Amino acid sequence: MTVAATDRDTFRELAQRIAEAAAEPIQAERARLWKDHNSLRPTRPLVMAWPEGAWEEIVPESSCTCSDPLLRQWEQGLRMLVFRHESLPDDVPITNRILVRPVVEIGDFGVEVPYTHGANRGSYVWDAPIKEAKDFDKLRAREVAVDRAESRRRLELVHDLLGDILHVEPGGSLWWTCGLTQTLIALRGLEQSMLDTYDNPELLHRLMAFLRDEMLRFIETLQSEGALSLNNAPDSYVGSGGLGHTDELPADGFDGRVRPKDMWGLGESQEFVGVGPGQFDEFVLQYQLPLMAKLGLVCYGCCEPMDQKLDLVLAKVPNVRRVSISPWSDRQVAAEKLGDRYVYSWKPNPAMVCAPTVDWDFVAKTTRETIELARGCRLEMILKDTHTVCSDPGRFTRWCEIARELAEGA
Repeated sequence: MTVAATDRDTFRELAQRIAEAAAEPIQAERARLWKDHNSLRPTRPLVMAWPEGAWEEIVPESSCTCSDPLLRQWEQGLRMLVFRHESLPDDVPITNRILVRPVVEIGDFGVEVPYTHGANRGSYVWDAPIKEAKDFDKLRAREVAVDRAESRRRLELVHDLLGDILHVEPGGSLWWTCGLTQTLIALRGLEQSMLDTYDNPELLHRLMAFLRDEMLRFIETLQSEGALSLNNAPDSYVGSGGLGHTDELPADGFDGRVRPKDMWGLGESQEFVGVGPGQFDEFVLQYQLPLMAKLGLVCYGCCEPMDQKLDLVLAKVPNVRRVSISPWSDRQVAAEKLGDRYVYSWKPNPAMVCAPTVDWDFVAKTTRETIELARGCRLEMILKDTHTVCSDPGRFTRWCEIARELAEGA
């Protein structure tokens, strides 16, 4: 692939700015804080802002100048890092590495899930294809194919562009959760799955067992194909929010070929938020446990309230280290149950900064309350699920400033 001189210059200018940022002494201090934090050593509360959907308002694709779609995607990622360095005064370190994701084609489950998307970003409805028990026979395991030639070409291209400025490495996550229920709901439907817990538990168990075994096969295939990568670096985003820097991974016996036990992974079930602990254990957790047992360290939870299910998760997942405490969780109960034995990953309500107007006094009050409630815990404060900031990126800067000031005074 021939890269235009102007595109090459754009890439190298952005990479140079990132390399200069990565060389600042504060980055090493930030990395140290996360390593201590993940090892459950006492630190001040750590702060991270993750713009997610709001990136399109901060660094829109239209702001990129490269003509090739793949180059524009990489350019956008570099511009995000520059914005982070210049405008997000949180605890996320900037590193001098760039990851190039392997090219992997992942097939379907043998059935089509028709989605109808709305005009407003992200909203959709779908027609779940597993409508009765006989439809179960249509399901099949996903095929996984690694395009080694294209993966190598992309790695060599980025190395040619930036290899004298940044460390170019293969890597990047190819799946985000072992939760299973997001796939279940796509195949069976949300309302129907809830009804199945009472009216058709046998089919629900069959579906969950299939998804468990299929996910085990999927991860084993990625491992055998050499498509897994470590996520223990200072800038490794793990779980549903947080950084995975640790010297506890990879596991003993690591020879350069990544295994699931060398990695952080995630378990969650946002879709089964409405069931009690007993049904959660019966229909969800027991099927997730064999998957999480293969991982080195586990993050558990995302947007679902965890306080009523914490006892089960903490008792049954021996390698759980980070627990998500969402805006719908009881922060006090979570603090009492987690103590200093797990990472308390607090997710403030994103509506506080996403609404048309922001009450910064309320933001400070809520943050101060959480720091006090979680005193003695290994607290991190992760602003995420921010799918708009009403085109005002300065809100992220202000939130980081408030959170850091309060964290440093804790």
